[in-house]
Amino acid sequence: MAVKHTPTGIVHKGQKGGTTGCGVNTTNHYDHWSNTNQTITCDKNGCKN
Repeated sequence: MAVKHTPTGIVHKGQKGGTTGCGVNTTNHYDHWSNTNQTITCDKNGCKN
């Protein structure tokens, strides 16, 4: 599953309402996140590898 940060357009590994692969908490500014099937674009450790 992937989650997109809509203000930046970056797609992270994880899901809305949890924590991304690189450690971002998606419950902060909950409306800025959306679940997606897009390709992960975050290049930080935990998301990309």
